[in-house]
Amino acid sequence: MHSQQTKQKLFSFELFPPKTEEGMEKLKTQVKKLARVNPLYVSVTFGAGGSTQHRTVQSVEWLASQGIEAAPHISCISSSAAEIVEMLKRYKEQGIRRLVALRGDLPSGAGPGGRGELNYANELVALIRREFGDHFHIEVAAYPEFHPQAANARADLNNFKRKVEAGADAAITQYFYNADAYFHFLDSCEKMGIAIPIVPGIMPITNFSSLSRFSDACGAEIPRWIRKRLEAYADDVESIRAFGIEVVSELCQRLLEQGAPGLHFYTMNQSAATLKIWHNLGLPE
Repeated sequence: MHSQQTKQKLFSFELFPPKTEEGMEKLKTQVKKLARVNPLYVSVTFGAGGSTQHRTVQSVEWLASQGIEAAPHISCISSSAAEIVEMLKRYKEQGIRRLVALRGDLPSGAGPGGRGELNYANELVALIRREFGDHFHIEVAAYPEFHPQAANARADLNNFKRKVEAGADAAITQYFYNADAYFHFLDSCEKMGIAIPIVPGIMPITNFSSLSRFSDACGAEIPRWIRKRLEAYADDVESIRAFGIEVVSELCQRLLEQGAPGLHFYTMNQSAATLKIWHNLGLPE
């Protein structure tokens, strides 16, 4: 049914760079817990407009020093091609072999064009391949429920295909809670001749209000039945967490059983929920 079977399942985690030294110390504690289950790699996000670029580099350097394969996010918005190449040279010198290449968030008020030298992720992927050949393993983003700024579903699939044709090795999806959306997306990609692994992005549910706000902003749907259950718990944090872990564990189980090539956990710099889901799935600890 779905041609996403790989010899070895690909499990990875995502972090965001802390803004303070105190935050960095807290993150190190969480990462040491996450590292015990040996993820394939840990990706580190990149703040809008380069606001946390220095922190991304710092976090990546620390991960590498711990023997953890780090994959920095590279965004082409608000950076020139020359700046991107310089950053990638530094990463290459540090032994980084994996990148997550994204367009990045548009600065508020930016129009659809003329934002910089590189306006789309496929142009960024092409630049990396042109300058560094096959040195980097490149992950790109995929949107099973479609990018909120895409004109329509067909345009979104064509954008994704352009990133693959430019040289992407694999993709990580926006998080979702509807497995059918993911499998339908895989079928659409297969029909277009896209054959790279497309790993589901998994967002543990621990806080309803922040999840709701985040989902509205990025176009990820929270199915009505999940939303209603979470609303019913109101401020009962323990019940929200228990229900969230159960729902997301069941989602992950179905994805893996039906052929997803792995899972990419958006940890939000916390280890507890991700590791509980990991344990529920019976993955090696």
